[in-house]
Amino acid sequence: MIKYKHVLALNPYFGDSTAAMGMFPPTGLEYIAASMKGLVGKVTLLDLRYESAYRKPGVLSEFIRSQIDLLCISIRWEAQFEKICDFVSQLPSEICTIVGGYKATLDVEYLFERCPNIDMIVRGEGEEIIQQIVTGVPYKDIRGLSYRQNGRIIHNEIHDLPDITHIPFPDRSLRRHDYYWIQHGVRLSNRTFDTILTTRGCPFKCKFCTLSLNPLGQKRSYTERPLESVIQELKTIKADFVLFSDDNFFTNPRRSEELCDLIIENKIKKIFAVQSRIDMAKYPKILDKAEKAGFRLFLIGIESPHDWILKLLAKGITQQQIRDAFAVLNQYNFFLHGYFIYGNIGETEEEMLYIPKFAKEIKVDSISFQKLRIEKFSPLKEVVEKTPGYYYGHIGGPVYSDRYGHKELKQIRNRIRSEFYDLPQFMHIAKKARRIGLVNGRDLAVVLSNLPQLIYRMAKRKIRKKKHVRTPGK
Repeated sequence: MIKYKHVLALNPYFGDSTAAMGMFPPTGLEYIAASMKGLVGKVTLLDLRYESAYRKPGVLSEFIRSQIDLLCISIRWEAQFEKICDFVSQLPSEICTIVGGYKATLDVEYLFERCPNIDMIVRGEGEEIIQQIVTGVPYKDIRGLSYRQNGRIIHNEIHDLPDITHIPFPDRSLRRHDYYWIQHGVRLSNRTFDTILTTRGCPFKCKFCTLSLNPLGQKRSYTERPLESVIQELKTIKADFVLFSDDNFFTNPRRSEELCDLIIENKIKKIFAVQSRIDMAKYPKILDKAEKAGFRLFLIGIESPHDWILKLLAKGITQQQIRDAFAVLNQYNFFLHGYFIYGNIGETEEEMLYIPKFAKEIKVDSISFQKLRIEKFSPLKEVVEKTPGYYYGHIGGPVYSDRYGHKELKQIRNRIRSEFYDLPQFMHIAKKARRIGLVNGRDLAVVLSNLPQLIYRMAKRKIRKKKHVRTPGK
């Protein structure tokens, strides 16, 4: 007998933040929906980035009361967290509500207190846990579940990490629209976007990173899906642009090469993006095949141009190795995006401001940079706590120091941005993206037609932020 007739899977993010603006679908929710297939009557997925009619809690609550008997909400990011809590707390308390996701796992107690209508929180990966909930397994027997009982919060033991080889594909049939690149509510691409996960975990032990751990501190051993399964899923994806969301696509070079061969053999025509370390530059044969298979965007963790910081972060590379790797990578039709961290322990302003200069020296096409952050199980947490003059406000938040507080790091961030993204760099980005097929004429037409609207919305947001700064109590 089916316990739940109509489940709503809700992505509650919308607005101007990075978490809301993303171009990719909520595949985490789609994994959960796929795990419930055949166990519930029906699943509806609402992504509030696209469903403007349901962004008012009252309107959404009306729909929930009239049709839904189980509500599943994904809370993943630090961004908009308080806003999301406000929103969730206004949804119907009489409907069984389950919350999951990275941020939900980190802040279980707070969410229960902040949102009295939340009945359960799934801690960690939820594919197997949701199956037990919807099939009526007693809550006390479900590992990884926190729930309310007689005015108390019960936390069951941690659930074992699920086997990636047995998890069904995300249920893409639930999508009510295609996914485009959208900024500030303005569409900026003609091409559609999707993601695919082929491995979980990372064998490296960088001190700043907790990708190899889930929010509960469980070590994710590096595991791989069978390549036949990956190709089977790729064949079902209709999007033009696909991101491999693996922590490092080239962890197993032989497997990466085999996957490129299979993509070519099966004539799968997509633009692919991958996350990677610089190590893949050692394998020109694989890079040749990757270029032929349609790989165009490489998202590369550089982190710092300074050897002493790379050593502090246990990155396992040197500045010279970075230079050598990019000398190889720039020979291919790849768009190279570099990730950097600034505000490291002991880093001076001069050293931080070397980031844009170094990025141009090694010919990175674009960069992003963020302040050093502390996660709950990060090895850097203890280092920061023991270093005089350094501190962090909360888990997941940035690290500051007596010398470089919020104001000083913001000024440095702005200088890094302006010194890298000058007019010649913007022209280079546009030319290269067009030359290697990352964007086409139709994409440019969409951008040009919507540019006035984007500029208007960005200006409006800037004015709104200034007003907020002047009236912090409101």
